[in-house]
Amino acid sequence: MPKRIGLTILLFLFLYSVSAQEKWNYPNVDRKSYELYEQQKWLELIDYSAAARKNGIDFFYLQVRTGIAFYNLEKYNKSIPYFRKAWEADNSQEWLQEYLYYSLVFAGRSLEASKIARHFSESLKRKIDFQNSQAIYAAVEIGYSFNPDLDKLKENTFDKDLNIENDYGEAFIFKNYLFESVDFNHRVIPGFVINHNFTHLNVNRLQQVDWGQRYTFDTKTNQNQYFFNPYFVLGKKIHLSPSINLTWGNFNYFSGAISNTGQIFREVDYKFSDYIFSVSAWTYFGNIAPGAEINFANIYDTGFSQLSGWITFYPLSNTKLYITPRVYFKNTSESGFDYNTFGISGGFQLSQLHFYGQYLNGDMKNFVEPGGYVIANFPGRSEQKILASLYFPTGKKYRFVVRYINQDIFEKYNVYSNGILNNSLEYKYIKHTLTAGLSWNF
Repeated sequence: MPKRIGLTILLFLFLYSVSAQEKWNYPNVDRKSYELYEQQKWLELIDYSAAARKNGIDFFYLQVRTGIAFYNLEKYNKSIPYFRKAWEADNSQEWLQEYLYYSLVFAGRSLEASKIARHFSESLKRKIDFQNSQAIYAAVEIGYSFNPDLDKLKENTFDKDLNIENDYGEAFIFKNYLFESVDFNHRVIPGFVINHNFTHLNVNRLQQVDWGQRYTFDTKTNQNQYFFNPYFVLGKKIHLSPSINLTWGNFNYFSGAISNTGQIFREVDYKFSDYIFSVSAWTYFGNIAPGAEINFANIYDTGFSQLSGWITFYPLSNTKLYITPRVYFKNTSESGFDYNTFGISGGFQLSQLHFYGQYLNGDMKNFVEPGGYVIANFPGRSEQKILASLYFPTGKKYRFVVRYINQDIFEKYNVYSNGILNNSLEYKYIKHTLTAGLSWNF
């Protein structure tokens, strides 16, 4: 009896094994996956294809059907590996080329898409309006920044608080600034684009001097900034983005002196120039994109380097929702790399509206933001910055953006004795910035 039971069990296991082998074979998987594809049962198709691969079965059309299932669910980052693998096996199919191209575009990876598109047929290139070299977009933006605490700061008692008596007390109190910015982006060859930006700022400050009595002067800063940023893809998906940011301009201030007739002030015009060289690199692994950036800069005659690393998460496997935590480290001549700032940014899309936000917290003195494009080269320091941007289309090729920035600024009232700094008092205000811009795709 025990022997008969043992034989029955062995027979059952054999039949089960044969049944499983019959189920997971190429013809059955091809037939079943095609049925699910025809019925547009995308979730079932994804689960079924995953089970087939676990059983060692994978082929061109299974890869394509899986990619199409993810594509139709708008999970573009997940569709890309399947389309790419199928395309590498057979890159002659125009419909597959188109699926791969648009999955990359809708995943926010247009540069990879352009690198792929150079291998497309001429008919498909015409269909998607692709050219090897072309202008991509241009944009203009204007903004206004102001200090709502100006009147309060103008009535300060810094001189009395520090009891300067006959010493020389001085502060430059921020009033407002207006800036204009122009962007232009063009593709040189597939997989290689160049970004250009020119920005001009007019900054107004109130110079306050306490020297026996209080004197006030209006000072201005004219600052120009040119940003040059080539950007390309190495291999399949390694993005490399070096950039150079050149900033130059002049500001005027009033310097006090003693003459035979008493105290006098003369206007001084000071020219400055700063630079930032940056290199950033990142790649994609499914729904995450890790990256790192290093900056070498000289701002206000201070040389330093800055290092940051980040990971972008795409919970929906597309650009409708993303979040990027980022950590910054700074290195000066006095010390090695130390923690400097933490930032978190992200965005989401509702219908045609796209929202982007950013929060920074740390020691932002002579600070370089992501990409080396925005620099904190104002006097003083900042500990917190909040940015909110809202994008919405205005026609087929145009997009409008409005932004609001809230940033705390710490500056100093300095006291000089015989031309030597001997005391100071830090004060704080909130800088508010409103901007609006329009971009258009060519």
